[in-house]
Amino acid sequence: MEIKGLDYNTQREALLMPEYGREVQLMVDHAVSLTDKAERQRCAETIVRLMESKNPQLRENADYQQTLWDHLYLMSRKQLDIDWPYDVSAAEKIHAKPQPMQVVKSDSHAYQRHYGRLIQESLEKLKQMPEGEERDELVRLTANQMKRDLQTWGHGSMDNEKVADDLARYTDGVIQIDLNSFRFDRIDARSLQPEAKRGKRKK
Repeated sequence: MEIKGLDYNTQREALLMPEYGREVQLMVDHAVSLTDKAERQRCAETIVRLMESKNPQLRENADYQQTLWDHLYLMSRKQLDIDWPYDVSAAEKIHAKPQPMQVVKSDSHAYQRHYGRLIQESLEKLKQMPEGEERDELVRLTANQMKRDLQTWGHGSMDNEKVADDLARYTDGVIQIDLNSFRFDRIDARSLQPEAKRGKRKK
């Protein structure tokens, strides 16, 4: 709703550099409109001093004066005709948006982080191995390590069905263990806890 006589920020033009406020932007607009170059120069130098007082944290940077003049250049929409004490040709980089990061595509599954790279490599190898004792042994070693990883990094879960399901899923169904016959190693949960959690033994 617009009420006559009241001027809201939402009805005004968006500020180019909001940290300096609307009054400074109006001063910059005024400086651009001046016809005398010497007067524009004096006005610009006054504005920069005011900008510095409004944004004092910039002084922590060695090149803060360069930054202030860059900001003035941007606030003037590159229309302020003065003798710039600094090269402001690269000022637009301040507002440049970074290029989006390229997503690295992979043919492998997105393995859950708690299994780690060694398990990932084992699962990839299992998909290529022929049936036999060597593959059976690698399945046994991989399944038991997955169970240990679940206990250590998976919030205390050591569910055999979870291991069997992950083995099948991450090998594209090549490896499917029968929980009625497959025997996991006995795991002492206390031995898997990080040192900080175990505590010191009483003497």
